[in-house]
Amino acid sequence: MNNNLKNKAWNEIKTNDSWAIFKIMGEFVNGYEKLSQIGPCVSIFGSARTKPDQKYYKLAEKISKKIVENGYGVITGGGPGIMEAGNKGAHLGGGTSVGLNIDLPFEQHDNPYIDNDKSLDFDYFFVRKVMFVKYSQGFVVMPGGFGTLDELFEAITLIQTHKIDKFPIILVGRDFWGGLVDWVQKTLLDTFQNISAPDMDLVQVVDTEDEVIEILNEFYGEYNLSPNF
Repeated sequence: MNNNLKNKAWNEIKTNDSWAIFKIMGEFVNGYEKLSQIGPCVSIFGSARTKPDQKYYKLAEKISKKIVENGYGVITGGGPGIMEAGNKGAHLGGGTSVGLNIDLPFEQHDNPYIDNDKSLDFDYFFVRKVMFVKYSQGFVVMPGGFGTLDELFEAITLIQTHKIDKFPIILVGRDFWGGLVDWVQKTLLDTFQNISAPDMDLVQVVDTEDEVIEILNEFYGEYNLSPNF
């Protein structure tokens, strides 16, 4: 048991939880105020463990550079790996480079390619996730781990249930995502009917930076850019 809680009564623990609401509110207010000023952005997700000499780091950098060259900013989780590659590409392309950092005991540290006035720090994953969904005009999802899957499936769920407006969700890397997409198709849809056929259209799988830009530009040729809820 957590030593900080061991000697506290249940009522004292719950009182501390109530006061935490004010810290949570502060993170929401700070995030809303800063991110509402940055303009249309695309979020890039992926593993913090991806090294600069690896294929998907280099591809994330190319994608990000191309995104800013087409008029969007880039938002990442602010850390190393794919996140660093995303901010680096935006920085090299002369575009907006935003980092939504989270305090973690391992892996996470700020990368040096975030704009000085566009680095936000969060203690709460759920507040940070709201910022990604609210202020992103698209999700570009590179190969990653549980955190990447968490962001991906939350966005799909919110769009599927009409809690937010639809936006492009682009999975990069058929060699990585192909097995998951096949499982969703064959198991969730065909075998168990736990989703509907149109749900398969909520994501698109690509391999190149040009395909990413084509999807974004085609989508926003039809829809206006605005926060998602």
